[in-house]
Amino acid sequence: QVQLVESGGGLVQPGGSLRLSCAASGSISSIYVMGWYRQAPGKQRELVASISNVGTTMDADSAKGRFNITRDNAKITMFLQMNSLRPEAMAVYYCNIRLPSFGRDYWGQGTQVTGSS
Repeated sequence: QVQLVESGGGLVQPGGSLRLSCAASGSISSIYVMGWYRQAPGKQRELVASISNVGTTMDADSAKGRFNITRDNAKITMFLQMNSLRPEAMAVYYCNIRLPSFGRDYWGQGTQVTGSS
C-alpha cells in the first residue's frame, strides 16, 4: 500500500505563487513517476507536470514557463512551484504516483488552490 499526503494549497491572488508538496510512503519501487494533476469544477482532471525517479520531467503547455516540478528522491517527495498563477489554474490539485513494476498507481486526497480577489 502507498500513501500520498499533499500540502501547500490555499488562497492566492492571481499572479501570485504557491508551492505544493506531496510526500509518498509505503511500498514504493525504485522506479516511479510522480505527477501533479488538477481538476477545476465541471472539468476533467488533467496532468499538470510529472517527474520520474531519475529526474525526467514533463510539463503540460499550461505549466511551461510558470510552474516548476522537482523531487527529493531520498524522501520520495515531490514539489510543484507555481508562479504567476492565472484564474484558470484555480482547482483541486492531486498528487499521483505510478509504479510500473507493480502495475499500480495511487492518488492523494487533493489540495485546493483558490483564487482570492
